[in-house]
Formats: sequence, C-alpha cells, structure tokens
Amino acid sequence: MSLTPHISPNELTPERVNVHRRGFARRFLAFAGPAYLVSVGYMDPGNWATDIEAGAKFGYTLLWVLLVANLIALLLQTLAARFGIVTGLDLAQGCRREYPKPIGFLLWVLAEIAVAATDLAEALGTILGLNLLFGIPLLWGCALAAMDTFLFLVIQRFGVRKMEAGILALVGTIGACFIIEIFLA
Repeated sequence: MSLTPHISPNELTPERVNVHRRGFARRFLAFAGPAYLVSVGYMDPGNWATDIEAGAKFGYTLLWVLLVANLIALLLQTLAARFGIVTGLDLAQGCRREYPKPIGFLLWVLAEIAVAATDLAEALGTILGLNLLFGIPLLWGCALAAMDTFLFLVIQRFGVRKMEAGILALVGTIGACFIIEIFLA
C-alpha cells in the first residue's frame, strides 16, 4: 500500500490558514500557533506535580531524563509533522492505510486507551484543583470541567486562529503566574 493520498490535501483540511508574506513577526506568529497547541501538553497539573515532586526528592540528578525525554518528544513530533506535510494524512490515517486491519484495530484500541487515560487525568486534575482552590463541590467541578471542554469545541467553530489565540492567552496566564511565583518565593 502506498501512503500517497488518493484525494488532494485541500479536501483533507477543512480550513486553510493564511500566512502573511510581509514581516518576520507576522510570519513567525502564523507558524507559532500550532506550537502553542502542542506546548499545552507539557503544562498540565499532573506533569508539573510529578516534576516538582521529582525535583524535591532527587534534585538535579534526574535532569538528564528530562532532556532526553524532550529530545525524543521533539523527534517524534517533527517526524509526525513531516509525515503529515508529505502525505497530507495524519498518523491515524497513515496507520489505517499501511497496516492490515487487525493491527490497525489494535493501534486504534491502544490510542483510545491512551486518550481516555490522559483525559481522565486532566478532568480529575481540573475537578480536584477547583475543589482545593475554590472549595467548589466535586459534582459542580465536574460540570465546570465539561463546560470547559464544550467551550473549546464552540471556539473551534470560529476558526483555528481564534482557538489558538484562546490557548495562547491561557499559556500566557500560566507563564505570568510562574514568573510571579518566582518573585514571591
């Protein structure tokens, strides 16, 4: 089987993103948007809690693990991006076309388990965080976490750039809180 798509990439992408030709800053921001979406994966509360706990317990002795893990993640994300650019397919579509049905089904099941585990950790982190910070009951925290998810689904209907701007605002808030915390410590 060939990974060359039988339909044009324009049919695969629901929206084209305009890239301005003038000015370095405008071109940089056009390509930085997807990077901010990927960076959110490194800023979840569970990741931070694990990093802080490991740092408190082991100091700088495990810093090499962080470096190697980030280099591997960078390699895998670069390969996935290149695969998408060259073929016009995402990884799931490529696996479905390349592998036999039983292996494709197994990969799909494993991907669904990974997504469910990640979503569960994120939802529980949000619910427990709202409870600890603001005293919101767990059931109401669950409702707020669900509304948070639906909010981003609604924002996505207004275009990729609007969603990127919203996520960039949240990443900026996390960065500002981190800087303020450094000066308060």
